[in-house]
Amino acid sequence: MKMNKKYKMTLYACYLAYVVQGIINNINPILFANYQRSLGITLDKIGILITVNFVTQIIIDFASVGYVDRIGYRKCMVLANACSVLGLLGVGIFPFWFGDPMLGLTAATVCSGIGGGLLEVLVSPIVEAVPTDNKEKSMSMLHSFYCWGCVGFIAVSTMILFVLGEQGWHYLPFVWVIVPLVCGILFCRVPVRRLVEEEERIPVKSLAGQKIFWCLLVLMICAGASEMGMSQWTSYFAEMGLHVNKAVGDLLGACSFCVLMGLARLYYGKSSGDLPIRKFMAGSYILCMFSYGLTVFAPHPLLGLLGCALCGLSVGVLWPGTFSIAARECRAGGTALFALLALAGDIGCVTGPAAVSQAAGIFPQYGVKAGLFAAIVFPAGGLLLTVCCRESHESRETKGENR
Repeated sequence: MKMNKKYKMTLYACYLAYVVQGIINNINPILFANYQRSLGITLDKIGILITVNFVTQIIIDFASVGYVDRIGYRKCMVLANACSVLGLLGVGIFPFWFGDPMLGLTAATVCSGIGGGLLEVLVSPIVEAVPTDNKEKSMSMLHSFYCWGCVGFIAVSTMILFVLGEQGWHYLPFVWVIVPLVCGILFCRVPVRRLVEEEERIPVKSLAGQKIFWCLLVLMICAGASEMGMSQWTSYFAEMGLHVNKAVGDLLGACSFCVLMGLARLYYGKSSGDLPIRKFMAGSYILCMFSYGLTVFAPHPLLGLLGCALCGLSVGVLWPGTFSIAARECRAGGTALFALLALAGDIGCVTGPAAVSQAAGIFPQYGVKAGLFAAIVFPAGGLLLTVCCRESHESRETKGENR
């Protein structure tokens, strides 16, 4: 099926929307040390910002099951970008407007979390609805743009922060607000199709009766926790745990994490038709466990940064792979399916970084290293589930080959 040129613009707008998602999820982590030094916010409170971001996204994911189809994709996408604009502006303004800087950052994080939650729910079904033959390639390309957004954001932000200096960090969000602004304008114009018409959608109760649905939900939790447990703390860990220069740590740690994650997703997109996805995901979880271990126990800071980067490679396929399987296995799930998967993924995104923060607080003598070591439980759980639960599509293909 040849794609209409108008729908190419829809794809480009969706790619940009995932760049916005990358900015939202990384604006706080890249400034953690600045919050601590300039605003006097303690480490345990800083960890709360991660939780606030993803808990807000979880609430939006849950609410989206009921209202997104009724309001319409276009209006919700414009609203998502408007909230993202407000959230980014708030990071630079609210800490100084509110009497308590932490309260100001929390308010800004809630605003951007609303935008991020809507984007996460909507972008994947919009891409899935675009008329094209290679759905898995489009989906993997989409998720790779989250990585490229993170890479661009971290690299450019590192240079901007170097120029602005320690006291100028609050100007950084003003630079990035242009991205959701442009994205929102695009979604006022590009064609947007529904994934499944209302009369064709199956109810959530029917989805809940499918074993593969529950398997995918738990895998999304493990994927989100494995990814965010490392990525949300890489910048802080490199500077405070490995004691490397912030610019070096951000580029070799956080930025390399996103580059390798993006490359993994591009590779998956080109090879998705030939890959046994269950085995590929199991191998990814094994590499993820190794990466966490290398980061924690590396005898040299550069090896620790290598562990952070390898973790990006290991988690790259987990999220888009699960989405692609879900779209194939639960074809009539509609927006509700993607909203529930996003909900599960965001639960993982909260659980992973929160576990790192809590373990670091329990064992302060080891700091974030103790937290990252505790987070190995998430890729271990994903590996166990992937090995024990055969994915139904592979089972059907095997039966077909044996006939």
